Parts: sequence; structure tokens; C-alpha cells
Amino acid sequence: MYPNPHEQSQPLLLKEREDEKPRETAYESSEKIVVVGIDELENGGTEVPPFSLKKLWLFTGPGFLMSIGFLDPGNIEGDLQAGAIAGYSLLWLLMWATAMGLLIQLLSARLGVATGKHLAELCREEYPRWARNLLWVMAEFALIGSDIQEVIGSAIAIRILSNGVIPLWGGVVITALDCFILLFLENYGVRSLEAFFAVLIGIMALAFAWMFGEAKPSGEELLVGILVPKISSRTIQQAVGVVGCLIMPHNVFLHSALVQSRKVDRTNKGRVQEALNYYSIESTLALIVSFGINILVTSVFAKGFYGSEMANNIGLENAGQYLQQTYGGGVLPILYIWGIGLLAAGQSSTITGTYAGQFIMGGFLNLRMKKWMRALITRSSAIVPTMIVALWFDTREDSLDVLNEWLNVLQSVQIPFALIPLLCLVSKEQIMGTFKIGTVLKVISWCVAALVTVINGYLLLEFFSSEVNGMIVGAIVCVVTAAYVAFIVYLILRATTFSAILGLTKANSATAKGDASTWIVE
Repeated sequence: MYPNPHEQSQPLLLKEREDEKPRETAYESSEKIVVVGIDELENGGTEVPPFSLKKLWLFTGPGFLMSIGFLDPGNIEGDLQAGAIAGYSLLWLLMWATAMGLLIQLLSARLGVATGKHLAELCREEYPRWARNLLWVMAEFALIGSDIQEVIGSAIAIRILSNGVIPLWGGVVITALDCFILLFLENYGVRSLEAFFAVLIGIMALAFAWMFGEAKPSGEELLVGILVPKISSRTIQQAVGVVGCLIMPHNVFLHSALVQSRKVDRTNKGRVQEALNYYSIESTLALIVSFGINILVTSVFAKGFYGSEMANNIGLENAGQYLQQTYGGGVLPILYIWGIGLLAAGQSSTITGTYAGQFIMGGFLNLRMKKWMRALITRSSAIVPTMIVALWFDTREDSLDVLNEWLNVLQSVQIPFALIPLLCLVSKEQIMGTFKIGTVLKVISWCVAALVTVINGYLLLEFFSSEVNGMIVGAIVCVVTAAYVAFIVYLILRATTFSAILGLTKANSATAKGDASTWIVE
């Protein structure tokens, strides 16, 4: 009995109908920046055009928006605590952690450029419904945790700059309005938005450089700290924090979407490779700038507080007062310089968090809605819990550090659910084509992912061993941990065994039916 061709074609027809449905995209075609003119498309499909500073300038932007994830208030707090407790000794780790973050972000950019889709979209297409919904929930939790830290950081800065007149919750309300800044700037195009963030990064750099000049840290000790690896049991917690706070789950999703703001002809391999080259350069430059800013903050607190009695008590909330007591006023009180830099860090990171939330929600759920509505939903999901936190902790300032620890844990547990899908997708030829990563880069990337996961695992173990008490609570933590590990194992196995099984199924079907691969729907 021969198979019915009509029955065989049904899955293919269904797949074609699904593909014809409009999907949510990071940027509409009219919003994208045209980098390559039609007159330049004369060379074949594989030749990469020569380097051009003008083109580099046109591609510059997405990497600097991404780099703000390395400069948010959570990172700033990690920097100041590392400097106060460990001095200059962890600067080498900060450099290598930034390098690991760069590798991950370049893979994210590679995925977005080569496929024309961002990570959240591809997760929706790649994983079954239950898995992608779980990945979406994890991404949202990570984003909310990060946003609470960022908004609280902005609120602290506003309270500093207002001499305490505006309470913490008032600063949260003011910061919540930044989504309207985002919507306003989007009306003027991608370049206007990127210019705004460049100004905020410049303000951060200027403010923290001013503080560096006031503190006058030792150049020799700074250089030794960068070049000579050194760690001790006393600084292991700060070392873990330095690595953990630089890899942000929502930032991985964000960068794969930001690179699609440039119009790239993906049918032309030369143009795709050209875009990847320029994005690699501008992302590297952006993270060099962020690394420099992180060094400024760490060095200031290393010079002023390392070895002092107050070193273990410094946090984001009281850092301004300690700086003022240690370094005094000057032309402009250092307290206000700190407040300006912190405000720029908080505002820039909260806006990019809103931006990332739009891509995550739109990609996982394929929601096609107006930008103002999507921004409002994304902003509300973070601002409501932040307002509750601000009202609760406004009179309990000493507890903000405890809150920050919980938020760091919340984000740490989400990291594998961004890294593993990313590495799986950039390794698959059926998704990336000729732009899939090679064996050497794959091994390095998986080693980095494993290292980051282990480091964050250590952070979680230390945290829960000190915070979890009681048999019932311990049992609940064990069950949740088992489910957590099981999901990670599933994601890893799906990347290895599933692809092999799928390939074997195609081969067997092709042998039995002649060319059944036409009918198999992945």
C-alpha cells in the first residue's frame, strides 16, 4: 500500500501556514538603519568589503547599550565592596570576567545577525511549549530582580541629590517615568536613543573619573592588581560577586535583538560577516569603556576603605556618606559626584531593562502590540514590586543589603537559562548555517558557561547554607534544587542527543521513503 501524497503534505502545509503568520520582530523594516547602499552590492555573495570607519560609526550603538548591563547599580555595588574589602587584588578577575562577558555577548550578537531573529524568538521556535514558557518565566524573574536593583539605585541617587527631601519611594516613582523617555526617544529613531545612552555613559565616566582624581589611588598598585592574579579565602565571596554580577541574563537576550537595528542582507554572506566584524569591534570598545568605569569605582573604594573598620559595612545606601567623610568636599562635594554617577547608572540601566523586557515578552509570546502598551506592561511588572520594596525598606535602610543579596541570588539562578539556549542555538547548522561556531569556540564557550554556572552555584550554596533553617524549609529547597538541576540537564541533553536523534530519524525516513526529509517538520 502506497502512502497518500495528500496526507503526507498536511504537516508541511500546516508549517507553511504558521510561517505565513505575522511574527513580532525586534524592529520594523522602516526603523532599521541602512548601512550598505544598493550600489555597493555588486561583489559576489561571499566577499567581505574592506574596513571603513564610516561604516563602523554606523554600526556603533548596540554594543554600548549592551554595555550598560555591566554598569548597573548592582555592578557598582559589587565594585565598591570588592575595592573596600579586597583592595586592588581582584582587578585581574574583573578584567577576565569582562572578557568572558564579551564572549557571551558576541555570541548573542552573532545569533541575531545570522538568523534575523533574537534569542527569545528562537527559543519560542526551538523548544516545546512547556519548556519555552518556563524559560520565559525565568527570564522575566531575572529581569524583575535586576530592575528592582536598578530602580532602587536610582532612587538612592535621587535622595542623595535632593539632600534627603525625596524619600526612597518618591525616587522610585520618578524613575518609573523613564519609560516615557524611552517612548519619546524611539519616535526620533534608533540613533537618537543610542545617543541618549552615550550621554549617560559619558556622565558616568566623568563622575567616577572625578572621584578617582579626588581619591588619587596608587597607579602602581592598580597595575599590579590588573596583571597579577591573587585571591585569598577572605576575599572569595567578593571574587564570586565580581564574576556573578557581570553576566546578566536579560542582557544576553537584549543584545541579540539590538543588532537587528541595522539592515543587513542575510542572503549575502559577505555582508553578514561584515556586520559581525563591525559589531565585534564596537562591542569590544564598549566593554573596554565599561571595564574602565568599573576600575575607577573599585580603585576609589580600595584607596579609601581597604583595611579600615568600615570596609565590611559599605553598601550602595551608605557609600555616599562614607565617601564624604573620607574625601571631604572639594570644589563640588564628592557625595554629589557619587550621586550623579549613580543616577546615570540607574537611569540608563532601568531604561535598557524596559527595552529588554519588550523583546523578551514579544519574542517568547509573539505579541504584536503597540510599543507604548508593551513598555507599560513591562515597566509595571517591575515597578509594582519595586514600590513595595521601597515602602518597606524606606525606614529599614540597613536591610537593603540583605535585599540585594536575595536579588543577586534570584538573578544567579537564571543565568543557565540564558546561556545554555544561546550556546545550543549558535552551534546548530540548521539555524546558523555557515555562521555556526566552530569546535574550538564551542569548547571555550561551554567552558565559560560552566565556569559561570559553577561560580554562581557556589554563591547559591553559600547563601542558602546561611539563610535556610529548619527541616521543612530545607526539604522544599532540596526539591526545588532537584527540579532546577533537572531542567538544566534537559536543556543540555536536548542540544546533544535530540539533534542526533533527529538526524538519525531523517536518515531512516529518507531510506524508507526516498526523500521523506521533505515531509518531516522540525
